[in-house]
Amino acid sequence: MSRKAVEATVAPGDDAPGGDAGREAEESGTTEGSLPEPAAEESAPEPGAEPGTEAPGWLAQIPYFLVLATMAAGIVVVAAAYFKRGPAIIAGALLLAATFRILLPEERIGMLAVRGRWLDIATAVGLAVLLIVLAWVAPQLTS
Repeated sequence: MSRKAVEATVAPGDDAPGGDAGREAEESGTTEGSLPEPAAEESAPEPGAEPGTEAPGWLAQIPYFLVLATMAAGIVVVAAAYFKRGPAIIAGALLLAATFRILLPEERIGMLAVRGRWLDIATAVGLAVLLIVLAWVAPQLTS
């Protein structure tokens, strides 16, 4: 409902149906029983995009699944008792997440967007650096 229509229906001190508020509502096409039709939003097509070729919603989750798969691989490597390689792979997954967050626009990032862009990037890079340091200082297990 537009501001003009709201002001027309709730004008202070003008309760009579034939007053200015009623006349403005009739002129704008709104009365007590009807609401104005919402204007159809026309979005300009992206340059180079053909009409009707919009990507499906699940496509935005591909970066998230790539990061998730890399994380899972790192956890499997840690579970196999490779305590230096596993955290390095997980750190790589975090750096991949930060790279996706830097390069991809908001509508294509999917569930990797948690907070603000720069906070997400700083968190992922900070955790990746900590994991790389952990992998570097961890003692090598020998059999």
